[in-house]
Amino acid sequence: MKKIFFMLGVFILSANSALFCQISLQLTPEQKLAQLKKEVTDNLANNILSYWSAKMPDEVNGGFYGRIDRNNQVIPDADKGGILNARILWTYSSSYRVTKNPEYLRLATRAKDYILSHFIDKEYGGVFMILNAKGEPQDTRKHTYTQAFFIYGLSEYARATGDKEALKAAKDIFELFEKNVLDKESNGYFEVFSRDWQRSRDRLIGEKSAADEKTMNTSLHVMEAYANLYRAWPDKRMAERLKNMIDIFLDHIIDKNRFHLICFLDKNWNSTSEIDSYGHDIESSWLLYEAALLLKDPALLKRVKEVSIKIADAASEGLLPDGSMLTEKDRVTGRTRTTRSWWEQAETVVGYTNAYELTGDEKYLNRAINAWNFINKYMVDKVNGSWFTSVSPEGVGGGDKAGNWICPYHSGRMCLEIMERVKEK
Repeated sequence: MKKIFFMLGVFILSANSALFCQISLQLTPEQKLAQLKKEVTDNLANNILSYWSAKMPDEVNGGFYGRIDRNNQVIPDADKGGILNARILWTYSSSYRVTKNPEYLRLATRAKDYILSHFIDKEYGGVFMILNAKGEPQDTRKHTYTQAFFIYGLSEYARATGDKEALKAAKDIFELFEKNVLDKESNGYFEVFSRDWQRSRDRLIGEKSAADEKTMNTSLHVMEAYANLYRAWPDKRMAERLKNMIDIFLDHIIDKNRFHLICFLDKNWNSTSEIDSYGHDIESSWLLYEAALLLKDPALLKRVKEVSIKIADAASEGLLPDGSMLTEKDRVTGRTRTTRSWWEQAETVVGYTNAYELTGDEKYLNRAINAWNFINKYMVDKVNGSWFTSVSPEGVGGGDKAGNWICPYHSGRMCLEIMERVKEK
């Protein structure tokens, strides 16, 4: 990952800079980055993780609760989703790796131990999709998207701690992917399987018809998971499989004319979708580059750099004057989803910071700053802590505070990415 350096002597905001309600675009790039890092560092520790650490551990049944509603009330009997638990594991593991805060290690270990004890299917391998509140299997389907996040979280714990048990669990799921999930005829990975890894055609992440056999969303997170497993396990075969995922994006998932991602595809990679997903566009723009960076292939990296910038430019179609990012647009009807979700706002900050690193063009940095200013003004719950899940067009925050899809992963990762990218010298 390329680091952005700034000189401490240049940045002269006073100690009471926390009083500033937004980061001014009139500052120098170095000042903007320094202030951005300061604010997200504080938000991670004193807003996001403080909230999750205090409210989410389930001291009755173990692990973490499955839901907190819009009124900040824990729902003790809510199911415990695999996506949520894998993302909690990743967030606390990464936070410990970056900050060395022992409290984050304690909670990361709690997440890892619960996952290995309850989510792992000891009969057929892989992980269960959903447990009930007591930790018993509730939905035993093997969902590729969900499984990928366990690779991501377990490999991050191994990366942060050197834990061999977590690394083995991540590698075991990887091997199951290559054996059971990989489309050995047309490449890529199918979506849903039964507990014993027989393929089913269930639609779990927005598929509309039987023709939607492969999805951009699952592919993105398989690539993300493989990249992180490669960080923890730099094996030659792992490198080859990661390169394959990058090629899938370059050859099939990125629209070569428009540079938006194709959201749904058939078995042979023909588009079945007319949706532009701006949040996934900007998220993929930086995840694709970071994956390629790991492989140290100059020709591949040059190609991916060019494409990443074009994807970031295409995603800018979803930017609004207040700095926020729309979720998606239906190109057939022209209809956009006007409620802003927390996750694409977080990815907008990282994606345009990455574009600024790659180009030096300050317009990208300003987009990142504008997105953070929107988050700080509307998305951060300054009364109860953490972030709102969504913000209405009128600027009103709402939605559950925690759930299977609602977690500290996007918000926390944004903070951690900025903390790691912006370095002092």
